Amino acid sequence: RMLDEREADVPDELLPQAFNRKSVWQRFAVVFAGPLFNLILCIFLLWLMFVIGKADYQPIVGQVQGIAAEAGLERDDRILAIDGQRMDTWTHAQMALATAAVDHRAVSVEVLRGNGDSARVQLDLSRLQGEAEPASALREIGIVPRQFLLDPVVGVVAPDSAAQAAGLKTGDRLLSINGKTLRSWDEIGPLVQLQASAERPLQLAFERDGVRQDVSIQPKLDADASPPRWLLGVGAPRGSAEYDAMLRFGPIDALGAATDETWRLTHTTLGVVWRMLRGAMSLDNLSGPISIAQYASVSAQMGVAWFLSFLAMLSLSLAIMNLLPIPLLDGGHLLYYLIEMVKGSPVSERTMIAGQFVGMVLLVGLMGLAFYNDILRLVAS
Repeated sequence: RMLDEREADVPDELLPQAFNRKSVWQRFAVVFAGPLFNLILCIFLLWLMFVIGKADYQPIVGQVQGIAAEAGLERDDRILAIDGQRMDTWTHAQMALATAAVDHRAVSVEVLRGNGDSARVQLDLSRLQGEAEPASALREIGIVPRQFLLDPVVGVVAPDSAAQAAGLKTGDRLLSINGKTLRSWDEIGPLVQLQASAERPLQLAFERDGVRQDVSIQPKLDADASPPRWLLGVGAPRGSAEYDAMLRFGPIDALGAATDETWRLTHTTLGVVWRMLRGAMSLDNLSGPISIAQYASVSAQMGVAWFLSFLAMLSLSLAIMNLLPIPLLDGGHLLYYLIEMVKGSPVSERTMIAGQFVGMVLLVGLMGLAFYNDILRLVAS
């Protein structure tokens, strides 16, 4: 607990060291140190991730339909940049396109064609109908990544999923669903949506160690997706080297990469907060501790580098949340100190008490909404 006369009695000999007797600049620095440490921790975790190496996919387009096809995107296009920002991996391209889809705005996409020619494509995402959700943005735009056009071999089995309940394991080759033969990974999702229902499980055939096996599997409905989707809970395998991307740097270069990635994540996170505040993004996207635990489990399954990336994002989110100008949070205290710097005297005790009440209501409301969203996701799944 901090040494403060407002919290408890302070011995006379320690009064000069009490927090409330420090200058406003010193108090500002002490409070700001918390979010600053979270930011530094984020950079360190990303630095460690880049030194270890993070496996991802090349930003290469597979199947194209809908808005993307009409705009001129083609199969085997390599996405070089979106609105001038270089895209090194499919994850970067996915986040950039998802952000633009939520905003319903046009983006300029620079691509390298499969034949070696360069091209610039204008994607007008204002044509998307209704409220775009980040998780389903690529599907609504009409893009399937090239790495999904792989053999239908299970790469990841999500915990507590339909696939895990049915006994599927990494390395299993999916053969058919309800008698419909599977030739590539991208056929799995559409076929599941077409065949799945709450009343009748799917009949799934797969091959393990050269032996065919048949199981019944009941997909789980993700009611939060737009539109709702049936999920098996399996992930694509790592593709061939042609479509793999490994982000790995030496210790010095990794520091620059970590700083750049922190800035990119900060910009994206602040954008999400702003969109929620102005109603451009549904508050249904707000996640609580249950969802965070699930994300942690999935990222840990994907490897150390992805888990470090998750921890870095969590640390950055805590830094940004704590800097929000809400009383009871660090940002609220910093706001009080800024007011004190301007007016030359501390904020009145009455104002602080009123602010704490407002802050308490806001925080309890946000936590309640986050828990509510988590529970809805659990019930839906």
